[in-house]
Amino acid sequence: MSLAEKLPQAPVDRITRPLARFLRIESAGGIVLLACAIAALAIANSPAGEAFERMWHTPVAFRIGNFAIGGTLGHFVINDVLMTVFFFVVGLEIKRELVAGELRDPRKAALPVIAALGGMIVPAAIYLALRHGQPGERGWGIPMATDIAFVVGILTLLGNRVPPGLKIMLLTLAIADDIGAIVVIAVFYNAGLDGTMLILAAAGVAAIIVLRILGVRSILAYFALGAFVWLGVSRSGVHPTIAGVILGILTPTGSWVRRASLRLALVDMTAELTEDGEAEASAADLKLLAFAAKEAVSPLDRLVTMLHPWVGFVIMPVFALANAGVAVNARAFGDPIAVAAALGLLLGKPVGVLLFSRLAVRCGLARLPAGTTWKMMIGAGILAGIGFTMSLFIAGLALDDIHLAAGKVGTLMGSVASAIVGAVVLAWAARSNITPQSGHPSAPGT
Repeated sequence: MSLAEKLPQAPVDRITRPLARFLRIESAGGIVLLACAIAALAIANSPAGEAFERMWHTPVAFRIGNFAIGGTLGHFVINDVLMTVFFFVVGLEIKRELVAGELRDPRKAALPVIAALGGMIVPAAIYLALRHGQPGERGWGIPMATDIAFVVGILTLLGNRVPPGLKIMLLTLAIADDIGAIVVIAVFYNAGLDGTMLILAAAGVAAIIVLRILGVRSILAYFALGAFVWLGVSRSGVHPTIAGVILGILTPTGSWVRRASLRLALVDMTAELTEDGEAEASAADLKLLAFAAKEAVSPLDRLVTMLHPWVGFVIMPVFALANAGVAVNARAFGDPIAVAAALGLLLGKPVGVLLFSRLAVRCGLARLPAGTTWKMMIGAGILAGIGFTMSLFIAGLALDDIHLAAGKVGTLMGSVASAIVGAVVLAWAARSNITPQSGHPSAPGT
């Protein structure tokens, strides 16, 4: 019997616990994200489209005395503030991968990292080749990113037909891809740098590091310094979401209380809580035990567990509602910017991933995951062309209002086509990898 089954269960728990299990299924976030993207497109192309668009331009401001910061509902609240939380979780995932995941081992990380590099360079090159010296040239970063939520959703639908090693490789590729996209945003899509504000932001980061060294556990202190870093980055000309990534990477991966210490505390408490009621633990002891139990989990794991449902089921869907809504007509599909973005995702991603992966394997720098064939890698490369969230975000930074709609249409076209074609190719490759006689996967490399 599990611990949850041993503890008293209120009637509401019978409802909320299945919901909590649902929230833990990462692919479900992709379903909600897709539903919101479809809803945004439907509303934008309905009679309510203009009112829907005006809603996202509602002015919003935060003011204390002479200090004020704000903008519009869509740009400031969603793309600057809420997406900082999204990028904070991305930073947490990157930190976890670097410390305990595939990116920790250079040999295991070689293939996804090199593949991700190719999956960024080739799509950007295709876009630039089509738009160099023409309107929308700055959008070359649009087809560089991979959307983890949608990729996870499709991999879940394909189930056991996809080898576990390929799933891990593709998800690690998406993480490495995010790192590249973050660097591109910070370096190429800034609004002109203010050195003083950058120094203030760096001072805030240094203060956070000092508090960590001193062992300060106050959430309020870190939140205040995090807000200071966010404000400094925002006023420096760098997009404020980069502050979220920095703060995520700074989050400790080690627990404050060792598991051995918690186990000893539990043994002592068990001795005090005798069944005949002769002794009772004090309120202070119970409070201390609760603190030890909480601190036996690393801050990174606690934050991921707490924030992931909010990001997957609130922030990203709201972002999709605010950014995926674009009026679509026959002319939009043929817009040169839309075509460049779509081709970068649909063709550039698989070509870049396959080409760089092949070179890495040929040079002995990496090897294919167990049970994976080059046919499967083609499908995986195509799936990597699902850009959506990060691509729409970069489009909003790179393109002006005149060309933004075309960039969004191209992102949607390329992402939808990559999802459909990639899923079909990967399913076909997995099916063809099963030998009819044994029903087991054939040797890799076929």
